[in-house]
Amino acid sequence: MTKDLPEMRASDADRDAIAERLRDGYAEGRLTTEEFEERLEAAYASRTRGELVPLVRDLPQPGSDTALGAADGTQSAGASVQRWRDRYGATPTSRTGIAVMGGFVRKGSWIMPRLFRCFTLWGGGQIDLRQARFEDRDVEIKAFAIMGGIDIIVPHDAEVEVTGIGIMGGFEQGATGTGTAGAPRVTVSGLALWGGVDVRRKKPRKGERGEDRELSDGS
Repeated sequence: MTKDLPEMRASDADRDAIAERLRDGYAEGRLTTEEFEERLEAAYASRTRGELVPLVRDLPQPGSDTALGAADGTQSAGASVQRWRDRYGATPTSRTGIAVMGGFVRKGSWIMPRLFRCFTLWGGGQIDLRQARFEDRDVEIKAFAIMGGIDIIVPHDAEVEVTGIGIMGGFEQGATGTGTAGAPRVTVSGLALWGGVDVRRKKPRKGERGEDRELSDGS
């Protein structure tokens, strides 16, 4: 409990606001995956506003010059819609990715279809949507990893829903959350069997092409 907010009940909007700050902190690398998951679970379990405050006490305040979005070009809702509009409606360059004792990569200026299917067996795959264009605003990745791994990187401001299942493996759920106005809506489904599917948000680098594209940060 904090002194200023002794017993005020938390609303759904309060919890969502804290969750969004946690997602920003995770995308910026301020929180580890374990810290993010623990705090996110605590946020949605909180009953009072006082219980929410400690979860973001060591993260930047919204609007500060160190917060995600203040210095890296995040814009108003109208500007966000305009920024994304030109990246929809393209013809897909690839609809599948398969890696059997090998690997596949989809990154850079490729075109994401409405549905992308991928499969790895004793192999690995990487799907990076930060510089991609999209066939439609609503897209889905069906990922199946058997004794292998698939790494999926989504724009930091996308709306993301992860519904995949891990059996003796892992299907990372931490990127699930709301996005900014006009940003793509990405659903990730599928199965990880003795393997892993990792879904992460990453922010754009500052200073390239008006910061209107998601840029590689060396991964």
